[in-house]
Amino acid sequence: MALLMAAALSLSAQQFSHSAPMIERYGKPYVMVMIDGKGPYRFVIDTGTGADAFVTPELADELKLPAAGEVVVNDPSRQSGQRVSKVLLSSVELAGVTFHSVRAVRHDVTGEAGSCQGMLGFTLFRDYLLTLDFPNRVVTLSEGVLTPDEGKTVFPFRMPDGVPITSLRVDGSSVDAQLDSGGGGLTLPERLAAHLKWDIAPAAFATGNTMTARFEIKAAKLNGDVKVGKYTFAHPVVEIHPAFPLVNFGSPPMQNFAITFDQKSLLVRLNAKHTQFILSAPPTPTRLTNQPKPDLPPPDLVPLG
Repeated sequence: MALLMAAALSLSAQQFSHSAPMIERYGKPYVMVMIDGKGPYRFVIDTGTGADAFVTPELADELKLPAAGEVVVNDPSRQSGQRVSKVLLSSVELAGVTFHSVRAVRHDVTGEAGSCQGMLGFTLFRDYLLTLDFPNRVVTLSEGVLTPDEGKTVFPFRMPDGVPITSLRVDGSSVDAQLDSGGGGLTLPERLAAHLKWDIAPAAFATGNTMTARFEIKAAKLNGDVKVGKYTFAHPVVEIHPAFPLVNFGSPPMQNFAITFDQKSLLVRLNAKHTQFILSAPPTPTRLTNQPKPDLPPPDLVPLG
């Protein structure tokens, strides 16, 4: 009887944990998915996008995806909004898990590592624990809940626009930060950077583009630490971004962790072998993508990776 119960428990655990390879390119997590039973297609998982999914116009036309209304997309610059079409995906399959009747934004998706047919946004995983295990290059979907541990590795987050925002400390000050697996680095807004001290002063690093504007991105080495719970980035290289209203904790700092998101409990867990990290310049300049909105652009936008 004991053996049967153990076997049943083991089977139950297997039924509720599904994993797949996660291909990391330029710090971004790419996965292979099936759309309406066809594929596989290459998608990026972007926790900084407040939508269930994006698909490229080419893929939407190839699969003859039916129209499913319209949506307004915005970027973090607060300078633009654009109405675009949505399409209906009968099914999206990742790691043996099938999501049904997914409404996706029809829009171009940039893949730094080559062709990319779409994007899986944060809200798609609302019913699962989503783990992005960067060191082991695995994405896992499972059932269960996270348990708080007094802020050592498990932290609360909020998601007012469908993206996770938590607190971290920059040179001793608590600030809000978006956890953005599609983001290009550890990015600070200009108003925060103006009050910080530097080992290496801010200097022009790249240019960024939104739908309507072009602006300069700077890079600098902080004379201080960035801390997330028990984890410390000592004097990291950061980007200074005029379009981001919040700190953006992007994919390069995420590379050190297995990150688990629990949207039902609004908790996130960071797990790593070490507690001290060095963060150098990001592999590619930050790019902005779009955030879908149900109606008109809100007065306050959050950064998107």
